[in-house]
Amino acid sequence: MSTVDLFDQGYVLDPFPVWDGLRENAPVHYEPDTGLWLVSRYDDVRAILLDTDTFLPDNAMDAIGRFSVPTLRVLARARFALPPTLASNGGESHAGYRRIMTGLLGARAVTAAVPMIERVTGECLDQLEERLDADGVCDLATTLARDVPLRVLLRILGLEQAADVGIDTLARWSDASLELFWGRPDAGRQRELAGEAADFYSWLRELVTEPGPAADTLLGALAAHRLPDGEPLGVAESAAVLYFMLIAGQATTRQMMSIMYRRALGEPALWRRFAEEPGSVEPWTEEMLRREPPITTWRRVTGRPVTLRGVDIPAGAPLLLMLASTGSDPDVFENPEQLCPHRSNRRSHLSFGVGRHRCSGAELARMEAGVMLRMTAARLPGLRLADTSTAPEMLGLLSFRAPLSVLVERAAPHPGEG
Repeated sequence: MSTVDLFDQGYVLDPFPVWDGLRENAPVHYEPDTGLWLVSRYDDVRAILLDTDTFLPDNAMDAIGRFSVPTLRVLARARFALPPTLASNGGESHAGYRRIMTGLLGARAVTAAVPMIERVTGECLDQLEERLDADGVCDLATTLARDVPLRVLLRILGLEQAADVGIDTLARWSDASLELFWGRPDAGRQRELAGEAADFYSWLRELVTEPGPAADTLLGALAAHRLPDGEPLGVAESAAVLYFMLIAGQATTRQMMSIMYRRALGEPALWRRFAEEPGSVEPWTEEMLRREPPITTWRRVTGRPVTLRGVDIPAGAPLLLMLASTGSDPDVFENPEQLCPHRSNRRSHLSFGVGRHRCSGAELARMEAGVMLRMTAARLPGLRLADTSTAPEMLGLLSFRAPLSVLVERAAPHPGEG
């Protein structure tokens, strides 16, 4: 394999040929530009995710590049710190943090939240229709796909009253943090992003130090939690959990919905079917998660020297697990390029990970996708993409991929219709 530029817009627009080439010709590929070892086959990635003794999660939240001195100063002034809590925690404290998130985001909690998710989606659809009436077009990526996951997450975590900064600010802080850690900003842009991340983190520190949080909220659970040694969480640990959850719990869902809306609305017959047969939505969303997930990669680091596919990898080597590539592995999914909603193993994909670090919000994301697509299609069966003549500009970070805009409009009524 030649060098793979993981940040190239051509790759971001159509990564499938690169993924196919990696799996077939270089399933373990060293990329000198980033120093990452790319692992692209399903069986290898799954085995790595399950073996947390050999393949450590320690680098999961590391920035891709080095921060400049001015950037470090900005973060230091905010006392910015991300001690291991969830995604990057391979220690004994991980299980306790995980229990907190399972209580808030597990299947039972998500089922109980369905009426609220439907209510929030309905409110956001009202706003969408108002925009369509006023302007003729609307961007789903910055309205419906953004606002529903963020508002739902705040309510589930018990943070809706704390979100005094507003949805727009929280979304901007989240986007800046993703770009800072998973992008390749130049020095000026890096410092700008660091300012946003620092403001976000400072706000979170204030939240976790407020007295008397309700017991059934994330803040209450963090205040009551004890580490394995019996000590309560410090401000840095609590702020790190919030920082991770307020980004991971909604930004990736927004990206997922932007992908799904663009694909579904690009096929008018499919969109009409969603409106007429709501039961067809969930199997299709699962296939989209397999074929085109928003989280394309994730990282691990070797805890000892290993050999993968005949390739020797030293201890301390950073691995890039090509999650999205595994969903198109023909050894696991027959005719992977085709969306087959009724394939028997459609839930076997690794888009949410697997093992002890599997995404805590997987069921919430699935539920939101089903509710949002069903309700949008039912309310707006004539919705369509406003411009299909050009390829969309894509978010192209190391681990995240999605269209940055999904412009839509109502289809013109047929003669004789209202």
